[in-house]
Amino acid sequence: MLKNIVYFLLFATLLISGCGKDNNGKNGSCYSNTDARSITHNSIDREYVLYVPSSYSSNSAAPVMLNFHGFGGSASDHMTDADMRSLAESNAFILVYPQGSCLDGVSHWNTCPSGGDNKSSADDFGFVEAMIAEISSEYNVDANRIYAVGYSNGGMMAYGLANYKSELVAAVGSVSGTMLDCTNPPSHPMPVIHLHGTSDAVLPYDGNSDYNSTQQVLDHWISVNNTSTSPVVNSDNSSGTTIEHYVYAQGDSSVSVEHYKYIGGEHVWFNTPTYQGQNAAELIWNFMSRYDINGLR
Repeated sequence: MLKNIVYFLLFATLLISGCGKDNNGKNGSCYSNTDARSITHNSIDREYVLYVPSSYSSNSAAPVMLNFHGFGGSASDHMTDADMRSLAESNAFILVYPQGSCLDGVSHWNTCPSGGDNKSSADDFGFVEAMIAEISSEYNVDANRIYAVGYSNGGMMAYGLANYKSELVAAVGSVSGTMLDCTNPPSHPMPVIHLHGTSDAVLPYDGNSDYNSTQQVLDHWISVNNTSTSPVVNSDNSSGTTIEHYVYAQGDSSVSVEHYKYIGGEHVWFNTPTYQGQNAAELIWNFMSRYDINGLR
């Protein structure tokens, strides 16, 4: 419960000024999305923004990328901030920006099955499953190549899926996020990519009494995937900021755990600086696209 209080205080002033209260868990004034699709799950109206690239063909099964916004955010805004549409066009994958539910004027994700670490009673795991089923009924989806990434609280959601809906996702990623203590053995080795800045004042790189550090999160997945515990490390500062890249390889089913450490980086989605010319979206796609649900493709 303390985590919820701290998280609310950190974000309320920064992100949700002016949001209204909506006790029914519907959007109300909590967020505003453009061209969103609606789906009712567990008696709550939910939304998601779907981007189907012009390169999509029903003759070929398409990968799917789920990209979750942060606490207090909206799917439409996140699509602009964490824009993967050009990548979807060039790589023919379906892009989905789900919308968190609303409680007391705050959009959020529940990343645990239940309990004090959740922010409300909304069933976000069930919503994601229903959303994937709806998209799969309309488009030719490659069920073995569904990926999940998120920013901040959205990164927590991606890790929640890795723990509790691993049968749905082939790989996960987090940008300026962390993983909560509710963990569960996945049904298959889980490729993980984690991007984090060392000057993150919201979810500190080294953690605090409420949140796990980046290394604690990495260590969890290193253990789960049985990867090497000694990473291969490279660095790049061609864009003016030093970014260190850690690769924990040789995991079960040839999966790896990879980490990009942005020296001095803050609590952001990293469009800049870039690592060897690649921004966060490119790093994430280039990592995840190597895998399907059975491991290295």
